[in-house]
Amino acid sequence: MLEELQVEDGHNVLEIGTGYSTGLLCHRSGDDAVTSVEVDQDVSASAGVALGASGYFPNLIVGNGLAGDKDGGQRDRTIATCGVVRLPYTWVEQTRPGGIILATLCGWMYSSELARLTVAEDGTARGRFLGGQVSFMLARPQLPPPLGMLPDLDGGDEQPTSVGADALDDWDTRFVAQLATPRAQRISLERDGRTEHVLIDVESASWAALAQHGDTWTVRQGGPARLWDTVAEHVTHWRRDGSPPLERFEITVTPAGQAVTWPRP
Repeated sequence: MLEELQVEDGHNVLEIGTGYSTGLLCHRSGDDAVTSVEVDQDVSASAGVALGASGYFPNLIVGNGLAGDKDGGQRDRTIATCGVVRLPYTWVEQTRPGGIILATLCGWMYSSELARLTVAEDGTARGRFLGGQVSFMLARPQLPPPLGMLPDLDGGDEQPTSVGADALDDWDTRFVAQLATPRAQRISLERDGRTEHVLIDVESASWAALAQHGDTWTVRQGGPARLWDTVAEHVTHWRRDGSPPLERFEITVTPAGQAVTWPRP
C-alpha cells in the first residue's frame, strides 16, 4: 500500500489508523511529516509506546479518522488502514491538488477494493481500483446497524428471478450489488428445510428473501424498496456491458458525495 501511495521525499502524510504502517511512514518521510489519527485511545497509546521505542515520534491524534486532521492543513498524501463505505470529502479537502488518497472502499456485503484517487484543482478527487481484493475492518462510524428483529419473511409474493443469490458468491458481482443497494446487509438462514438468502435494509425496512429450487431461483420482497429487483437490474446491466473488472471502475468524490461507475462499451 505504501508503494501504491507513491510517497516521495518532502511529502507530508495523513494516516487514518495508527499501527506498524505509521513506523514505516516515519522511516520513509520523517517524524515531522507524519500525522496519524486513531479512534481507539488504547491503540493509539500502545502504538505511541512502540513507535517511541523504535525512535519515531510522529504527530498522533486520538479522534474520528473520518474527520481527518482539520488543523493540519493540506497534505501531499492521505492513506487509510480501515475500510470506508463512503470516502469522506474531508480527506479530499485535506489533500492538496495533485495529491493522492489511498483507501479501501467497502460495503455492507463485504466486498472491497483498494482505490487510489488524485485530487484535482477543482476540489474533486478521481481514481480507480487497484485490484487484489484488499479488505480492512470498516471505520466504526460506518459500520452497519444491528439487524434487530427480522421481518416476516413469509410475506410478499414469490416470483422467479433470473439473477440468483449465488451470484453474490463472486467478489466483483457482490461489489456491483453493493453499489445498487449500499445499505443492504446479507445473511443466510435455514428455514423449512432449505437455505434462504436474505438482504435487509434496516433503515428503510425493506427486505428480499431468495431460495433455490433445482436450477431456478425465486425471491420474495417486502418494504418500500424492491431490493432484489434493484440488485438484479444493476448486475444485469454490468454483465451486458461485458462484466468489466473492478480495476476499470472509476471513483469520483465531490462535495455532493461519492460515485462509482464502470466503463460502458
